Amino acid sequence: MNLNLDCHSFFGEHLEHGTIEYFAKGYVEWLQHVHAASDKKSVYRGFAVRYRHTLENLNKLGFDSTHPNVNELLDSHIEQEWQHFLNGTYGLCTQSGLPEDIAAKELAILIINALTLEPVTSDLDKQKLKQAVDLLDSVSAQFAPHERERSSRNRLIDEVRAKYLV
Repeated sequence: MNLNLDCHSFFGEHLEHGTIEYFAKGYVEWLQHVHAASDKKSVYRGFAVRYRHTLENLNKLGFDSTHPNVNELLDSHIEQEWQHFLNGTYGLCTQSGLPEDIAAKELAILIINALTLEPVTSDLDKQKLKQAVDLLDSVSAQFAPHERERSSRNRLIDEVRAKYLV
């Protein structure tokens, strides 16, 4: 963040300019993984294994993608998510920025989008939708006030709760 401070006090005006770098909470843990890895490929493999493991655990809890080719598409999807991870995208929009939150967020979004394509009328679909929204809420970061209205949190949590889960 680039900051500009304009302060007026007894001694007059004071201007201060600075830069603050932001790192997601989980990046310290991730750096430990990076330092323990033998090469770049093993760092990626660690990301992919943790991502897949999270999806497997969520599947056991009843969170399931209805996409027919999910296993065929998963490798390329994880590679795309890896690039977003490296760019720091998920450090801003998830609680930790780590593969577990990323996988949970992406799966929850997939389920929410699939369930809201048509009007949600059955109790079972409402229950699945509530579980997916609650999952997304648990792993999503709060957005800054000026970003909230256009955020995925607003669109996929707040608006879905207001429309379908009241």
